[in-house]
Amino acid sequence: MQRGLHYAIIDEVDSVLIDEARTPLIISGQSGKSTKLYEACDILAKQLTRGEDVPEYSKMDAIMGIEQEETGDFIVNEKDKIVNLTQQGVHKVEQFFHIDNLADADNLEIQHNVILALRAHYLMFRDQDYVVKDDQVMIVDEFTGRIMPGRRYSDGLHQAIEAKEHVKVKRESKTLATITFQNFFNKFDKKAGMTGTALTEEKEFRDIYGMDVIEIPTNRPVARIDHQDAVYKTKKEKFKAVVEEVKAAHAKGQPVLVGTITIETSELISGMLKREGIPHTVLNAKFHEQEAEIVAQAGQHGAVTIATNMAGRGTDIKLDDDAKAAGGLKIIGTERHESRRIDNQLRGRAGRQGDPGESQFFISLEDDLMRLFGSEKLMSVFNALGVPEGEQIQHKMLTSAIEKAQEKIEYNNYGIRKNLLEYDQVNNDQREIIYKERMSVLNGDSMRDAIFKMIQDQVEKAVDTCISTEIPREEWDLHELDELLLPIIPLEPITEESISDVKNSKELKQHLKEKAVLLYEAKETEFPEIEQFRELERVVLLKVIDRKWMDHIDDMDQLRQGIGLQAYGQRDPLVEYKMAGFDMFDEMISAIQEDTIRLLFHVQVEQKVEREQVAKVTGTNKDETAQSAPKKREHAKVYPNDPCPCGSGKKYKQCCGRKPV
Repeated sequence: MQRGLHYAIIDEVDSVLIDEARTPLIISGQSGKSTKLYEACDILAKQLTRGEDVPEYSKMDAIMGIEQEETGDFIVNEKDKIVNLTQQGVHKVEQFFHIDNLADADNLEIQHNVILALRAHYLMFRDQDYVVKDDQVMIVDEFTGRIMPGRRYSDGLHQAIEAKEHVKVKRESKTLATITFQNFFNKFDKKAGMTGTALTEEKEFRDIYGMDVIEIPTNRPVARIDHQDAVYKTKKEKFKAVVEEVKAAHAKGQPVLVGTITIETSELISGMLKREGIPHTVLNAKFHEQEAEIVAQAGQHGAVTIATNMAGRGTDIKLDDDAKAAGGLKIIGTERHESRRIDNQLRGRAGRQGDPGESQFFISLEDDLMRLFGSEKLMSVFNALGVPEGEQIQHKMLTSAIEKAQEKIEYNNYGIRKNLLEYDQVNNDQREIIYKERMSVLNGDSMRDAIFKMIQDQVEKAVDTCISTEIPREEWDLHELDELLLPIIPLEPITEESISDVKNSKELKQHLKEKAVLLYEAKETEFPEIEQFRELERVVLLKVIDRKWMDHIDDMDQLRQGIGLQAYGQRDPLVEYKMAGFDMFDEMISAIQEDTIRLLFHVQVEQKVEREQVAKVTGTNKDETAQSAPKKREHAKVYPNDPCPCGSGKKYKQCCGRKPV
């Protein structure tokens, strides 16, 4: 049980509150859904062909009546991480699953799973987003480069990746509870944190968490030299230049740390260094067990270490005297990260506590950052210039383009986090109400008054549904009222005779409420001890709340996915989400009351309770009819030298004992 949320001190605060905050915290359990559909969709995904990216359709294109032609079966938008089926692709899916219309509501699950399979193949990459270890798909944290054991992608994406990698597909998880990082940490009365790279995110810390950023000067002046980025036209030229730079530093005994974003890149550079005969060690999510040992050796004279972002944050690399004399630790970045903070963390491994050191990033125009977010005009200029192979491109336009691309992504990611928080705020208000109710149940509070109120509300709701105040007394539909109320509260059938004294709907409500309360009090007397019934109320209410809340989380998630379409109708999706969400919440509260009352009114007290066998023997050759008591002989045992029982006078072994039994 966790204590109250009073004060939080967070180490590497930007990593926790900013980087991790794009995905909510989820507690999940297994659902009962089959995994066969994932395997079928994986087979189909391999048969579909990828189409060319379609340029964005502008308002001017629409005015001019320009039509865009789709190619292939699906189109991948790497920038926004979205996959869409084309008309041709939809037709192929319908043929594969033998269905008439993929857009039919009954086929939504097929549509969802096909998109997941395509995302697994074209947007999720092995040794970059995840690794396969011990026949399991394990997520790699894109910011730290570490494996995150026990974490799984939600919404079926993890199962789609398992089907792609041909490992055992585990059952899809069902969300039991969810909260965003922002809402969780904002529950603390006070919070504080430390990091070396918070200044670039000052606005977000203030807007979302109400935290100010204060810069503290370094203990000793920084002696590290940060070189300009070295830019090359292709990845091949870039990696070749990285290897040459490592060779030059290694020749003079300077320790080198090569930082990569993906495991795949770290292994590629490792292979190139092996061919050059340069001894080195590799630190990535596959070898995380040796992390401490590798990091301890990384500052030694002549050491070469290739590492993913694992060595980029919070790692203190100690230099020996020879290494300091050779110029300190040299940091080589093989690619710019989406976030400037991650690049700064890598640079910060060198020049600690006034030590000498240097850093430089090597970039190519083919890198994901430049390809997806760099200016197309800039790319075409450098392509038109015809830069010779292997030549370094140096231009201030390039440096500013890289920084602008990073700023664009950071702003994009800030938008995702802010959007997530705005939508979760609706869930947060509902979560507070439900968890407050759960806590009072768990604390052992008496639920009797709450149950009585539920009974009265249920009677009022049933009467209001069937009998309006405007309908005259002789036109009341008592049969409909019976059908609605009696399955929940098992009263005697309501007849004209039983309510002859009742003149209006208000008196009817009062009459039925009194009868329902008397019936409930009679149910209480069936229990030997009243506290047993109070405990039963708590157990039933807790079970119903949990079941309905889990279903409500799923429903809200479904609503969230489709609410964006409201924008086409000139409505604000967030406002529509709030309105629909509160309507659904009211329906859930009503369903909780109805189920709780029905269960409590129909509960039976077992007078004679017998224990049941919990675990059954599952052996295939077990005789189910066999007695569990030891077997006893009907006659005394006859030994071989005893006189034969048949009366022949011979020994048993020479008479009846010789005959086959």
